[in-house]
Amino acid sequence: MQEKEFELKVFSGRANPKLSESIASFLGKNLGEISISDFSDGEINLEIEESVRGHDVFFVQPTSYPTNETMMELLLFLDAAKRASAKRVTAVMPYYGYARQDRKSSPRTPISAKLMADLITVAGANRVLAVDLHAAQIQGFFNIQLDNLSVKLIIADHIKEKKLKDLCIVSPDIGGIRRARDLSKILNAKLAVVDKLRAEPNKSQVMNIIGKVNGKNCVLVDDIIDTAGTMAAAAVELKRKGALSVRAYASHAVLSGKAIQKIMNSPIQEVVVSDSIPLNGKAKQCKKIKVFSIAELLAKAIQNIHTSQSVSQLFKLDQQVKLLP
Repeated sequence: MQEKEFELKVFSGRANPKLSESIASFLGKNLGEISISDFSDGEINLEIEESVRGHDVFFVQPTSYPTNETMMELLLFLDAAKRASAKRVTAVMPYYGYARQDRKSSPRTPISAKLMADLITVAGANRVLAVDLHAAQIQGFFNIQLDNLSVKLIIADHIKEKKLKDLCIVSPDIGGIRRARDLSKILNAKLAVVDKLRAEPNKSQVMNIIGKVNGKNCVLVDDIIDTAGTMAAAAVELKRKGALSVRAYASHAVLSGKAIQKIMNSPIQEVVVSDSIPLNGKAKQCKKIKVFSIAELLAKAIQNIHTSQSVSQLFKLDQQVKLLP
């Protein structure tokens, strides 16, 4: 009997179907048939409506707001695909929820990012494909293969197109220095760092700017924009220190709370983010916010995983930047 073809199949959760459709389009595929609904008590009902037996299955689901629901959808799909005899199941997580809880911040707190990794593995994932994890050590939380893609080349290309003179890449905190340094090397730009104090989650105070920003066009670079408090405060301080202009780039636009209001009231000229998380209504109306797509990057990674080619080579290729309308 002839062995069944190891076919690539892409499925989508409800978190970001538009991104999933774009990924499937780049791969020349249609999204797999799946039904997801909610029972009246809030339980999720999920069913894969086509055969996945012996196939290479990819499920696209950023675990963004509502985080607990999107995570549960992911876990249910992984379990369903495993029980349906998929040959390999990859969790494609453009945004990894709970990533900021990656260590014990006080004596009796969980390491939530590690717990999520355990749940994903036990549910049936053979592999994880993520984008710009908040903390590099999350890769070590998994005992299965994890590929952590970076959008820094896409961001670098977009900044190059602006042809800004006296460019300075700014990290909004000490923890993001490596990201900012990598980008400054690619762009041959100056580097600065915001030294801040975070008294509690989602609240920070700018203390000092390390580096010369006077007369510079500054670009703040971070992995996540959540409440936008850090970005807005940093922008004010950069302008006070003599920056000519301030722009902000981020991999993931969480944009919770009063984030849009803070961005609008800040001296930031524009905020450029990826489509790893779909923008909410207020964010879509904000003229300062622009979006670039990571669908092609993820599609290339999925194709390379499926064909057993290198994923790391994608970090060496220039990615064409296309802002979404």
